Amino acid sequence: MHRCFGKHWLDSCKVHSERPTWPALDDKTVVDVTRQDGVIFGIAVRPARELYTGGSNVNTVVNASGTVRRVGAVQLEAVLGDVDANVALAEQAVAEAVRQGAEVVALPEFFTSGVAFLPEVAAAAQPMDGPAVRALCDWARRHDVLISGSLLVRDADGHVRNAVLAVDPTGVRARHDKDLPTMWENALYVGGAPDDDGLAEIDGTAIGLAVCWELTRSATVHRLAGRVDLVLAGSGWWSVPRWRPRRLFDTWQQANAARARQTPGRFAAHVGAPVVHAAHSGPVDCPMPGFPGLRYRGHFEPATGIWDAAGAPVAVARGSAAQVVVADLPLLRTPPQPPPEAFWLSPPGPLPLFAWHQQRWHGRRWYTRHQVQGGER
Repeated sequence: MHRCFGKHWLDSCKVHSERPTWPALDDKTVVDVTRQDGVIFGIAVRPARELYTGGSNVNTVVNASGTVRRVGAVQLEAVLGDVDANVALAEQAVAEAVRQGAEVVALPEFFTSGVAFLPEVAAAAQPMDGPAVRALCDWARRHDVLISGSLLVRDADGHVRNAVLAVDPTGVRARHDKDLPTMWENALYVGGAPDDDGLAEIDGTAIGLAVCWELTRSATVHRLAGRVDLVLAGSGWWSVPRWRPRRLFDTWQQANAARARQTPGRFAAHVGAPVVHAAHSGPVDCPMPGFPGLRYRGHFEPATGIWDAAGAPVAVARGSAAQVVVADLPLLRTPPQPPPEAFWLSPPGPLPLFAWHQQRWHGRRWYTRHQVQGGER
């Protein structure tokens, strides 16, 4: 029977005695790594700064409202452009999260393809009634869970969009199209409609949908702040390459990696709601858009985790291995922190900012020539 998402499913003081008992948790990250079909899944738990009960491999946070959800965030090491392989990996990860008791599971942005400037990634776009969306609906029905994730969707107008979906046992409950493509993403899809606020009411719970660099912009805060109980998010955030001079590029990458890690928590504090954030990890190798003969070689930033409404980490992934992060999360809103009066919540840095403009210019032209089909060009 489908569990109503808006109702209490767990008493705030209940202990899941059927699960193995861990030693007493401290305020440091604890990771339990299991293997399934050669895939590493790490269950990373970081206690919230409130009272929690023992006897479970996840924390149960005790709070005044008693509304606690067991949620999971997937860190996926995708095979770039291989939809079948990535759907199989995502299916395993969802099953592992459910095995750990999660009833809400977030998949990364572009979970079917990863993201890179590659023709096979561009070719991964599917219609809404395609096999990837059908698979999401099947997993939600089979496991009786709510699942989020984004993929490249080719719509009837011929355009491709980065569609973030929320799917439960009844089917697709919500869709949000990412507002602005990031860097080389401009070659893959177009942005969503201005009135797409990414809000969904699912069984009495206000859900906000957002992905990657949407979480870095003040406009996203304005559309969600104070309006949601939970944000389901994901990213495919790539690193700064190790070009010369190495010292300079390494410094830029340190700042980029820190920004990726800090973004979900910062965004949670600005909207006043918890964030479940799924991320890609692993290497990326592709041509550099607009620079013939130059290749980008780097990796995805593994910033998978769960943050409370104040921006404090509840559970975070350790390392870049494919894994599932699971924790019990209170759906408690807090007063949103006002965003800065600026486009960005935090500055991207000189190289990412250059790429934001240069690759947008290049990507839009590439998209018009190679990606859009029929309709208006």
